[in-house]
Amino acid sequence: MKKLEEIYKTQTQPIVKFTDNRYILNSRYKIGKINLSNKFAMLDLEKNSTQKIFIEFDNLNGAYDGDTVVAQVLFNPKGKTRAKVVHIVESGNNEILLICKENKLFTIKENIQIMTNSLNLLEGDVALIQNNNVNKHFGNIKDPKIDEKISLYLYNESYRLEQFKYIANKPSTIGKRIDLTHLNFCTIDPASAKDHDDAIYFDEKTSELYVAIADVSAYVEQDSSLDKEAAKRAFSVYLPHKVLPMLPFELSTDLCSLVPNKERFAYVFKIKLDIENTKVKEAELFEATIESKNKYSYEYIDDVLEQKNSNNEFVKLYNITKRFRDKRLKNGYDFRNDEIRLILDKDENLESYNVETSSPSHSLVEECMLLANQEAAKKLKMIGIFRVHDEPSPAKLKKLLDEVNELGLKAKLKNDVHSTILSIQSKAASANIEQEVDELIIQSQQQAKYSSIKQEHFGLGFKDYSHFTSPIRRYADLVLHRILKTHDIPKDIENVCEDISSKEREIASLVWDYEDRKYARYLNNSIDKLFTARVVDTTNKIVKLDDSSMKGARVYLDNYSGEKLFTELKIKIISSDIISKKVIGKVIK
Repeated sequence: MKKLEEIYKTQTQPIVKFTDNRYILNSRYKIGKINLSNKFAMLDLEKNSTQKIFIEFDNLNGAYDGDTVVAQVLFNPKGKTRAKVVHIVESGNNEILLICKENKLFTIKENIQIMTNSLNLLEGDVALIQNNNVNKHFGNIKDPKIDEKISLYLYNESYRLEQFKYIANKPSTIGKRIDLTHLNFCTIDPASAKDHDDAIYFDEKTSELYVAIADVSAYVEQDSSLDKEAAKRAFSVYLPHKVLPMLPFELSTDLCSLVPNKERFAYVFKIKLDIENTKVKEAELFEATIESKNKYSYEYIDDVLEQKNSNNEFVKLYNITKRFRDKRLKNGYDFRNDEIRLILDKDENLESYNVETSSPSHSLVEECMLLANQEAAKKLKMIGIFRVHDEPSPAKLKKLLDEVNELGLKAKLKNDVHSTILSIQSKAASANIEQEVDELIIQSQQQAKYSSIKQEHFGLGFKDYSHFTSPIRRYADLVLHRILKTHDIPKDIENVCEDISSKEREIASLVWDYEDRKYARYLNNSIDKLFTARVVDTTNKIVKLDDSSMKGARVYLDNYSGEKLFTELKIKIISSDIISKKVIGKVIK
């Protein structure tokens, strides 16, 4: 009643009328709270109301998420009920990240104009605003170092920039720790790696593969302040120029890291292989002390494997893991999916890129880790922490078939999903478009997640699978180590799995946001320049740069004329907005 009276006294439109000593809301208006999503806003009405009212960003008129507003219902004979904000009743007092553009303040996240610039911000200034006050000045959008702050704030990860509080504790052990320091363990990682989760050793005489994993649980006590901080982070965040770790650097790059020539605590699988039948005979798991004798890069191991010296230990192990891989792929999949790594200069401007392809050395390490992950899951019953992956939904499978058939493959639905995908890959290989089609197959997949209940992993073709091999950078692996050591499953394991899965999606979005802004900044300096690109989304008219000078950036075409998926085009960059990350291009005929 009081709100209606206040509106009545200040209204410039007939929102509220006073009749029979009562204030009554005009039926053409609604009062509710703004609830923002990525592309539009909803007006949340009273609790008992089931009506859904949509508000376009352009019709918010300065309102933001959480604000209580009066909205005028717009005439819309077809489709959704829509409205526009005409009066802000009460501010939600949100802290909002804004940028000053042409003396107006716009939200960074949605590009909504909130107010005119009454805070003396300069053009391009980015700041946190609350109650018309500047809480924190981020800097100016011209500075590329601001990109990290923006992405971290948008995804609630700004705390990662603060000093990591860490007090060294004496490491613990559950049982007797076995001394394996005499064995020739080694690590195989990217040349730039500083945190070494895993080391391997293969005993050719006994056909025993040792997979040693950093024993993080010996240093991070369950429910300690450090453990709670690691659980909050859930993953290390890998940006092009730095790592924002899940654990303090004292642990991640030193005490827990399996660096060469230093004794380190490890949690070790000793896996007895039946090489002839390509299966595991038995797997023993125990706490140990190891000393990695060598730190190898993938490039070095690739050079060794290329020589094909049958007496070399890595060549022998590779040939064994290749047999296990061939067997695995009878139920799982092999996708060609190159990864683009952005390279930044000292000022954090995008400078160039590397294309990382899976090589024999990657395959060797991967198969060893997959064996350990499988064996870890097998040691659990039906409840624990598992990495699961559902098969594509019927709708996504149909879309995949439609897309590959537009490419002329003439693919058909087979008896099961596995046979259908293998058939598509076979036809793609014959047409010499394996990588392009694999991209479409990957897009059709469900997202892998963590589950407290044992389920299959569709992509790998495994009935038992979990994440055991990376406790330095994944909290799920740390949880699994504790379960395997103590046989005690946390009472809230379902919530733990949901929280970690949610955090995984958020961090992936954070990294994409950061990289897309780097692309937009790079292309903002490339207006009118020509690039080679290929069509990746015919519905939204999007191409992806596939040029020798730069790859991976997504560009919206303003003159798309129905070119087929993966068609190569020559485009000119017309505009690039660093805030929205939207790049517009034009096809050059």
